[in-house]
Amino acid sequence: MSEVYFTDELFGFLKQLRRHNKREWFQANKSRYEEVVRNPCLRFIADVAAPLQRVSPWLVADPHPTRGSLFRIYRDTRFSADKRPYKTHVGMSFPHRGTKQKVHLPGFYLHLEPRGCFAAAGCWHPDNPTLIQIRSAIVARPEAWKKAVRNLELEGDSLSRPPRGYPCDHPLVEDLKRKDFLASVELSEEQVCGPNFMAEFLAACRKLSPLVGFLSHALGLPYQAETKAAAVAFRMRA
Repeated sequence: MSEVYFTDELFGFLKQLRRHNKREWFQANKSRYEEVVRNPCLRFIADVAAPLQRVSPWLVADPHPTRGSLFRIYRDTRFSADKRPYKTHVGMSFPHRGTKQKVHLPGFYLHLEPRGCFAAAGCWHPDNPTLIQIRSAIVARPEAWKKAVRNLELEGDSLSRPPRGYPCDHPLVEDLKRKDFLASVELSEEQVCGPNFMAEFLAACRKLSPLVGFLSHALGLPYQAETKAAAVAFRMRA
C-alpha cells in the first residue's frame, strides 16, 4: 500500500489553472492535466476500490474516466454568475451503492486543492424525504447517533429554527436543524504526495465510517456485511 500517487505537479497545475482559468489555456495544457491530475486520480480510484471494501462492501470506487468516481474538471456555469469554465480543485466520490430509487446517498469524498485537502463523509444537501428519514432515525436512536458522531465535528448548513414537528428544547435540536450531515479529516499536501497516502486516506474513512453507517441504516441501506433485510429491520426499529 506504500505507493506515491500524487506529486507536487498536481498542485502546481491547479495553482496555474487558478491564474489562467480560460479555455485557451486549458486546451494548450490538457495533456499535462491528464498526465499529472486525471490519470493519477484514476489510478488511485482503481487501487482504493479493494481496500475500501473492508470499510464497507457497499461502497463504490469507479475508475471510469467519465461518470465514475472522479468529478469533471469542467464547471457547470449555466446558472452561475461565475463563468470561469474550470474547477481549481479535484474531487473524488465514493458513494454507497444504494438503490436505483435513491439519489442522495451517504458516502465518502476526497478533495485535493492547494492548501485545502481533506477527506469527508456523510450526506450533502439531501432532499426532503431523505432529511425526514435521517431526522427520524436520530430521534428514535439518539444513543446510536451520538456514538456515530463521537469525536467528529459536524459541518454544513443548518436551519435557523427547528424543522416543523420538532420541539425547540429537544436535546439533539442542533443536529435536527442540520441540512447537511458531514464531517471531514484535514490532509496536508505532504500526506497526499507521500508514499503512505492510501493508508492515511483509509484511516480517515475508518474514522468517519460510523457516521456513514448510521446514515445508511437510517435510509434502510446495508453498510457492513449485513443483508438489506437487516438494514430495513434497523430502520423499522427506529
